[in-house]
Amino acid sequence: MRTMQWSRSVLGVAAAIEAVTGLVMILFPHVLIRLLFDADVVGAGIVIGRVAGIALISLGLGCWMGRQEASRSWALSAMLIYNALVSIYLMLVGFGTEFVGMLLWPAAALHAALTVLLAYSLIQTR
Repeated sequence: MRTMQWSRSVLGVAAAIEAVTGLVMILFPHVLIRLLFDADVVGAGIVIGRVAGIALISLGLGCWMGRQEASRSWALSAMLIYNALVSIYLMLVGFGTEFVGMLLWPAAALHAALTVLLAYSLIQTR
């Protein structure tokens, strides 16, 4: 029972973080991109940023609703894959480009931590 509650809680926290980030990306793409990558975004970059924000809200809401018993492993898997890929990509950006804003490394660390917690939760539910 405790394992189920743990995985549900971790998934809920990750889902909420991604949904809030998506909302910020939709409302203020230029601010979030400046904080993450220390770069300006204009034109089509704002449009793509907002599309990414919509995707994050969709992922967050889908995983929030997927916290129920029957679909939890699918939601955990989706959020795990997302966080693993994003943490790897943000680290590559940080080490390989000039696009490093003040929130890049904290965001990479947050995604890496969520990856570990989600992987643990997924292992515990099996």
